[in-house]
Amino acid sequence: MPDETRIPATHDIGGLARFRCTPVEHDEAPPDAFGKRVDALRQVLAQKKLMTVDELRRGIESIPEEEYFALGYYERWLRSIAALMVEKGHVDAEALK
Repeated sequence: MPDETRIPATHDIGGLARFRCTPVEHDEAPPDAFGKRVDALRQVLAQKKLMTVDELRRGIESIPEEEYFALGYYERWLRSIAALMVEKGHVDAEALK
C-alpha cells in the first residue's frame, strides 16, 4: 500500500497538478558538445568502476527542486557526478570551486 504521507522527491512529479496537461518536450536533437563530454565522463567512470548508473540517478534525484528545474539535463548529470566523486573521496570539494 502506498505511503500517503510520503513527500515526493523532485523527480517524482507524476500526478502533481502543476505538471498535468503540459506538453511533452520532445528532444530529438543529439547532445551538444557539453552533453557529449559529460556522457563520455560518465562512461569512463563507469568503466573504471568508480560509479554506477544507480548512483548517478540517486545524485540527480537528490538535487533540491529549485536547482533541479534550473539545470539542464546534462548539467544535472555533471552535478551528480561531481557530488559522487567528492562523496567517494576521488575529488576534493575545494578543487571543484
